[in-house]
Amino acid sequence: MDTPLNSVLAAADGALRTLFSKPRASQPCPTLANELTVLNADDKALSGALMRVNHVGEVCAQALYAAQALSTRDPLLRQKFLDAGREEGDHLAWTQERLDELGARASLLNPLWYAGAFGMGLLAGRLGDRVSLGFVQETERQVESHLASHLERLPAGDHASRAIVAQMKADEARHAADAQAAGARELPAPVKSLMRAAAKFMTTVAHRV
Repeated sequence: MDTPLNSVLAAADGALRTLFSKPRASQPCPTLANELTVLNADDKALSGALMRVNHVGEVCAQALYAAQALSTRDPLLRQKFLDAGREEGDHLAWTQERLDELGARASLLNPLWYAGAFGMGLLAGRLGDRVSLGFVQETERQVESHLASHLERLPAGDHASRAIVAQMKADEARHAADAQAAGARELPAPVKSLMRAAAKFMTTVAHRV
């Protein structure tokens, strides 16, 4: 039975799994056929830092969708948030796998990032479903732009990371379009600017920590 208590317990379980369990993807990790990745030490370090930032983004995505699913009273919208969260779970697994391959670690601040994103998701959800969808739409637009910048910054020879980021970028664009189709309300410009500032802080810190 879908009771408030069960929803809260499910959200808590999702947080623990995201932060402390090895993620498992439902879809194979994207690859570029016949492209072998060979990196020198500097390129490997750069790719590791960039993929750590992308991994943080997926930790935050798990928190956002879980919080918004918890907030809405619309069962159909709740399911849409949960389905999107599961797809973002594939991204989480892919980025973790790539971090392992690069010998890089995840951000030490992931619990903090998760808590902050969960709080923002709850706030958006409390403001109503159309605002919540608007938050998803703007978040995914900004993430898509961020991933496009990473495709420019990743070493040209890092075909493994580039394949993952390219697929993530396509998925985020689709999530934004789905939110718009579901009735997302366009957020005010100051809110969008605040979201960009928060994302800039997170990505700058996560690049190193």
